[in-house]
Amino acid sequence: MTVPDEAPPPAEPGELLGRRYRVIRHLARGKALDTYDVWSEERHALCVAKVARPDRAEDAGTRRRLRREGRLLLRVTHPHLVRAYELIERPQPVLILESLTGATLGYVIDSRPRMLPPADLVYLGLQLCSAARYLHSLGVVHLDLKPSNIISENGLVKVIDLSVARPPGRARAGVGTRQYMSPEQARGGVLGPAADVWGIGAVLYAAATGRRPFYRLDDTITHPQLEMRAAGVRTYRRLPGPLARIIDECLEPEPEDRPTTEDLFDRLEAIADPGS
Repeated sequence: MTVPDEAPPPAEPGELLGRRYRVIRHLARGKALDTYDVWSEERHALCVAKVARPDRAEDAGTRRRLRREGRLLLRVTHPHLVRAYELIERPQPVLILESLTGATLGYVIDSRPRMLPPADLVYLGLQLCSAARYLHSLGVVHLDLKPSNIISENGLVKVIDLSVARPPGRARAGVGTRQYMSPEQARGGVLGPAADVWGIGAVLYAAATGRRPFYRLDDTITHPQLEMRAAGVRTYRRLPGPLARIIDECLEPEPEDRPTTEDLFDRLEAIADPGS
């Protein structure tokens, strides 16, 4: 990854993070965090480390959010959520995660010559519903479901990056990623499980069509989900009617008009196994 000249450089290969995790390579840089492949001698295994960027190391908010994500991930055990091994809290927080060998769903969507077949879309939706329902049962909403936060390997998906996950409740405007956030996230207000249902719908829409629900609209509209409805998924892809209706209903502007995660799972399961 190319780091802008004005940004401080990431840690070099061979440097230690948290005093015992040796950097193998720099994987990614976000607004506040750097992500690395690291070697754990005690586990004798490759791991992933998330740390504050050097220029954000003293930012209290960045440290607080990373610690919050680490504490949450250490609570969860689910086949479709990334697993955390350790959270080193001081002097600087370092979150150690399992290393995943698959590709992001975003990469899969961009690199496949054809879009995912309907059966794969259904199983993708079931796995995302399973992860979301589990988080909701713990009193947490993810709020940033998008293709780049989903790792896919041989049909198995895992959701990563719980950095903005939080209990349901009132939140400021703009929590999440602009192109995938629900209208209530864009405007600010009470956020609950319905925001994750929107996220699942937006991911399925992108996986089905290769485009976001509000693809290439006028860039002067910051949040088109507040101005208009998403075009029906069948505008861009002929899908079986029940599957298309599920995706479109997930993207209803009003939270109360979307299916619950329980209803969504049951309807997808009925498509996957119509004889059950």
